[in-house]
Amino acid sequence: MSTIEKTKEDVSVQESVEINNEIVLYNDDVNTFDHVIDTLIRVCEHTSEQAEQCAILVHYKGQCTVKTGSYNELKPQCTQLLEAGLSAEII
Repeated sequence: MSTIEKTKEDVSVQESVEINNEIVLYNDDVNTFDHVIDTLIRVCEHTSEQAEQCAILVHYKGQCTVKTGSYNELKPQCTQLLEAGLSAEII
């Protein structure tokens, strides 16, 4: 294997490892659907339809993955969700 091929493989593996993080949003009895939807649109850049679907899933299933990406990308978004009073974590 040439050095160039090995470098491409290493980069691909590193990229796939970095994007395996998710922000999971959990159901609570405090926040309204509108607040959850508005927050997902603002923080996670969801469309209104995406945000509404996530809010429904959270309500009925108890949780929903709302964003995937690298930890460094997700950390500030998760912090903003928490600051808005939502229950979320990066897994």
